[in-house]
Amino acid sequence: MSRTFLKMNGLGNDFVVIETQTQSFEPTPEEIRKIAKRGEGGVGCDQVIAIDPPRAEGASAYVRFWNSDGDEIGACGNGTRCVAWLLMQSSGKDAVSFDTEGGRLSGVMAGENLVTVDMGQPGLDWTQIPLSEEMNTERVELQVGPIDAPLVHTPVCVSMGNPHVVFFVDAPVTDEFATKTGSLVEHHPLFPEGVNVGFAHVQSRDHIRLKVWERGAGLTAACGTGACAAQVAAVRRGLTDRKARVEFESGSLVIEWRERDGHVIMTGPVSMDFAGKLPDSEGVAA
Repeated sequence: MSRTFLKMNGLGNDFVVIETQTQSFEPTPEEIRKIAKRGEGGVGCDQVIAIDPPRAEGASAYVRFWNSDGDEIGACGNGTRCVAWLLMQSSGKDAVSFDTEGGRLSGVMAGENLVTVDMGQPGLDWTQIPLSEEMNTERVELQVGPIDAPLVHTPVCVSMGNPHVVFFVDAPVTDEFATKTGSLVEHHPLFPEGVNVGFAHVQSRDHIRLKVWERGAGLTAACGTGACAAQVAAVRRGLTDRKARVEFESGSLVIEWRERDGHVIMTGPVSMDFAGKLPDSEGVAA
């Protein structure tokens, strides 16, 4: 039996979403790679998302995420907004909570095709990222390039349910720079589980321009958890106020690192692209 899916995106960061209420979805890494591959029979996406029935009281669903390389991950910010929007549409409610490997998340409708999600508290300790050795995550001893003239250096590390390293740069970086540098840092020995790599240019106290090389997915149009991590990193360094607009080439997210409870609040758009059916495969229980 073919499984149905929805194709969605948040700021161009695109997803194949599979609801498992009436269909089983236990994919192998190879199956995820086939679904995510653009062209040649794949649907094409940055991440695959499964919305499962809830496993705990108070949740509307349990949600799983995979990167396009087949690895399961704990969180995906733009995907979280898409999931929250779907669950609110199906329930007719303006607020929803659901569980992930990274913890419980919640969302509220903020306007037409606009969703605000509570991404919870960031992980700031070196064990939460995790790093391979004890280090101050506000100023990590890492640089890329020549010792006397590094391309980027002394980043901030933040976990948003997945590991992020944020480099602050003097000017917005090119795709070529982000790809070359991000791919080097992603598998650096300091990050035993790999890392998402952000390049943040602070334009003002309420405006960051950002480009993210995603662990297991590469350069993407936008990264929700990356935007959250960049804002948290900027606040930790005293570079922005608690609330700022994080701008990608594809659009912006509004991120607030709330002072009263330490939660990171993200507001941004969602878009439904189309529905379809996945081809049968031996790697997936149907």
